[in-house]
Amino acid sequence: MGIDPVRRQSLISLISTIGLTAVGFLATMYFAHILGKAVYGAYALFLAYYGIFNLIGDGGFGGAAVKRISEGREQNEYFTAFLVLRVILLFVSVTALLAIRPFVNDLEGGDMFFWLIFALVIAMFTGVTGNGVYGEGKVGVNQTGSLLNNLAKIVVQVAAVYLGYGAAGLVGGFIAGIFVGGLFNLRFLTLTLAKFKWCHLRNLSTFSFWIFLSGSGAIVFSYADTILIGYFLNLGDVGIYRIAFQFTAAATFTTMALRIVLYPKISKWHAEGSLNLITPTLARAFTYSLILAVPVAVGGWILGERLLYFFYGAGFAEGAGVLGILLLVQIVNVFMFLQTMALNAINRPRESFYATGAAAVVNIVLDLALIPIIGIEGAAIATLVTMLVNATIAYHYLSRQISVHIERGPTFHILVAAGVMAVVILLFRLLVPLSNIFLVLTAVGLGGLVYSLVLMKADSSLHDEIQSLVVQLGMPWPKWL
Repeated sequence: MGIDPVRRQSLISLISTIGLTAVGFLATMYFAHILGKAVYGAYALFLAYYGIFNLIGDGGFGGAAVKRISEGREQNEYFTAFLVLRVILLFVSVTALLAIRPFVNDLEGGDMFFWLIFALVIAMFTGVTGNGVYGEGKVGVNQTGSLLNNLAKIVVQVAAVYLGYGAAGLVGGFIAGIFVGGLFNLRFLTLTLAKFKWCHLRNLSTFSFWIFLSGSGAIVFSYADTILIGYFLNLGDVGIYRIAFQFTAAATFTTMALRIVLYPKISKWHAEGSLNLITPTLARAFTYSLILAVPVAVGGWILGERLLYFFYGAGFAEGAGVLGILLLVQIVNVFMFLQTMALNAINRPRESFYATGAAAVVNIVLDLALIPIIGIEGAAIATLVTMLVNATIAYHYLSRQISVHIERGPTFHILVAAGVMAVVILLFRLLVPLSNIFLVLTAVGLGGLVYSLVLMKADSSLHDEIQSLVVQLGMPWPKWL
């Protein structure tokens, strides 16, 4: 199509992310209405434990393998070394899980515990194939595998819940999705097994150590609050918090797509000594991430309670306050995610860990202090402070290697467009009682339309770039725009 690789792969990543998230939202609405917040909370706890022990099973070697393979030297040797290490660490993670089994009493029933072990085994297979194709630079393949993973997961979960399997059905669908994604990646994996040397293990280990520690911090952000809510409160509160957190994922579409696409690109530029290419690319990534994150947050602050009520049920509308805080978290995440990604890509995993590790300590301390006092809102506040700390420290280290800045003009225009959108939505809400889902969706659509029009008229550079991309894709561009 004549689209450069970064834009093309970003577009593929963004479309797949939006598609699978949209389907996921619909499925989660169904689960919430059928199963209720307590059963969904049990599934959320399963995911929390899976995330922790899958991190142990990866040991940071997944990120290290992507880094070394993406550099283009001795790829097969590094891939084989990674495979061997992953098998060893799977044994370690399962052994650790069995050791703490007497203390894990918030997973419902013994069957759920063994489902967790099975999930870790399948994750090893998918992790090897996924990191292999990702390291080769096949970002589109990796994202398609992720899309198939989520689609298969949702199909099986919906069928299982319909048949009455409850939380076990959600877990079974989750595992089925992982396996399907791994099979797809295997189809396009061109790396082969090769004899590796001690130097390959050493190079992976040097990089993976800091990736593992940094990943541990990320796991704390993702799951410590869930586990501590389950400990101090109840499964219903876990369900409300995780639904609110998942709902804010709409603000992260662009950020996650760009993070996935840019990592191997920046890694290669760093290996080639082309650091001058990183600064403008990162600044543009901030802009494109904020284009979506800011209006989603503003719209969520105004319409959040109504959206939760109609989408998930009255029980989940209690999470409106939490949703408002977590939407602000996702704006901060734009800078945290992209800056830590860049640190890892330019071979600075130690500094990435310093940022993530310090923030993880803050997160746990605040969770322990705030959750018993103010409940799930305390977990959300702890997460917000944590992300601010992480983003600030990451900026400190990254700015010592490259120039880090935002595009002031486009960012200002994004804020202006979001402000106009907020006024229009507030006026609509004052004039029209949001008494049903159709009126709420009308308010959402109206806000999105106003935001898009104001932004396109206010910022000519964004207008021209988006127009060029639309035309390259063979779609018509309205003359009045």
